[in-house]
Amino acid sequence: MLEIGTMAPGFTLTADDGRAVSLSDFLGRKVVLYFYPKADTPGCTKQACALRDAYGDIDAGDAVVIGVSPDAPAELVKFREKYELPFVLLSDPDHRVAEAYGAWGEKKMYGKAYAGILRSHFGVDEEGRLAEVSVNVKPLTTADLALRMVSL
Repeated sequence: MLEIGTMAPGFTLTADDGRAVSLSDFLGRKVVLYFYPKADTPGCTKQACALRDAYGDIDAGDAVVIGVSPDAPAELVKFREKYELPFVLLSDPDHRVAEAYGAWGEKKMYGKAYAGILRSHFGVDEEGRLAEVSVNVKPLTTADLALRMVSL
């Protein structure tokens, strides 16, 4: 489990627009990093739209939002455009970044266990250190956590 105050695991992933995005690109700004299982599913849509609706306040707090899922970039483009999401979505198809953050693990549905994304929220401060760590969050919780983080 990652601990508050430690350096956030670095990464470079492909964004919905095809460019390579690294966590280090955002040094000097707060980062709201969230992991979600699958684009355009009910819970993930609620989570993304709550962040979209709070984005003005998050941006005013000099923070950026980054969403990460195993979806392919083409699926992320559709999701971002459909819901007019003003933040970057990153593709983590081999879930290596999710694993580094502890956002990949055992889930259960209908009595069957399987491995997948654990809906999670991480706050990264301007120096690249973890300011918040929340795994297994509810879809609407991420926006509240993001707003709390930008007020710190």
